[in-house]
Amino acid sequence: MVRFLQLHLLTFYPPANLNRDDTGRPKSAVVGGEPRLRVSSQALKRAWRTSDIFRTALDGHMGSRTQRMGEEIVRHLISRGVASETALKVTREIVPLFGKIKAEQDSTRTEQLAFISPAEKQAACELAERLAAGEKIKVEASAILQRTDTAADIAMFGRMLADNAEFNREAAVQVAHAITTHRVIVEDDYYTAVDDLKKPSEDAGAGFVGEAAFGSGVFYLYACIDRALLTRNLGGDSALADIAIGALIEAAATVSPRGKQNSFAALGRAHYILAEAGNAQPRTLAGAFARPVVGEGLMAPSIVALRDFRTKMGAAYGASCDGEAEMNVLEGTGSLASLLAFARGLAPANA
Repeated sequence: MVRFLQLHLLTFYPPANLNRDDTGRPKSAVVGGEPRLRVSSQALKRAWRTSDIFRTALDGHMGSRTQRMGEEIVRHLISRGVASETALKVTREIVPLFGKIKAEQDSTRTEQLAFISPAEKQAACELAERLAAGEKIKVEASAILQRTDTAADIAMFGRMLADNAEFNREAAVQVAHAITTHRVIVEDDYYTAVDDLKKPSEDAGAGFVGEAAFGSGVFYLYACIDRALLTRNLGGDSALADIAIGALIEAAATVSPRGKQNSFAALGRAHYILAEAGNAQPRTLAGAFARPVVGEGLMAPSIVALRDFRTKMGAAYGASCDGEAEMNVLEGTGSLASLLAFARGLAPANA
């Protein structure tokens, strides 16, 4: 099996605020001594994981990241005719398997978010039913939590259960923060909102005045998929692993983070994608942009910089992959379909 599949994407976004910091401004980073826009890996992964692409491709194989599993169990028990007091008592016996319960009285929420697969949710509800029926059962993690996944997103992005570390999952997909390939200064939009019911006899001022920060640029995104670990996390289900990889590639190419989309409609798609497959140690090509790209359009010189840096890295360290596929919208070469076919072709014929 080819172990690693590396993805390098260049995507242009018009004025937008895709991923905000604590002040509401677009996230940023200083790279090569110059300010860049940034989109965090957390924002990217959530946008992909909650996309229609993932829901359709991985229907029945998606986990839930939540503090509210206890509330789900309580609702399940009450729907089965269990008294609310009993449902609460039973649920509070089970929820600590997912994390420490909040201190509030009668709370069933955990302090941390827990990533829970459909099979684990079902097992928790079934155990709760048995406890509510009066069975004397020792509540143990092994009765609910699993060491391999039926949820592809948990297998891809991993999870941490602080109190049950043996059921943690090492992420099979590593996603970098996306950064602009060039220098960017965040701008501010001064805007007003008019009160539709204000009478002409009143003052002519706006009902609300505000500012919204935004920026635009070509973003470089790097992701690395450990196919062997993904298949192992999925209990050897290579067919599901291939479906998950296909969904990830399509989502990375076509799904945008949701920040301020109603205000900016910055629904971008990758202009350039390079997929590399092999068993050599993975490496990012972000170094291509340590010196900010300049030039007309920024996308074309970004592609040139990426290709040139990759060639020089190959000359210094040797071949980094055994096979590759490329899509370049500007040149009219390659396609998303060809990239997906390339990824499918990496699986053994009998997988």
